Amino acid sequence: MSSRVRVHLRVEGRVQGVSFRAWTARTADELGLSGWVRNREDGSVELEAEGPPEVVDRLEQWCHQGSPASRVSAVRRLELSPRGDLGFVVRR
Repeated sequence: MSSRVRVHLRVEGRVQGVSFRAWTARTADELGLSGWVRNREDGSVELEAEGPPEVVDRLEQWCHQGSPASRVSAVRRLELSPRGDLGFVVRR
């Protein structure tokens, strides 16, 4: 089993205009994960996160709750191959 995993998450609900990206980036950074987060044109937010499996799972659980003003209706997960990126960024 790999010591690192990478996942793509698509978060649906009221997740734009409620600081969801900033909260996600801060949480991922605090957890020591790498990857990115961005808004999608359809109103959802997508992100990729890479790190130890249990830490990536913690970020995914956070995404189910979201920022204080958000209302998450679904989180869809896709497993990816780790790439070894460094840092976590907010994309436009």
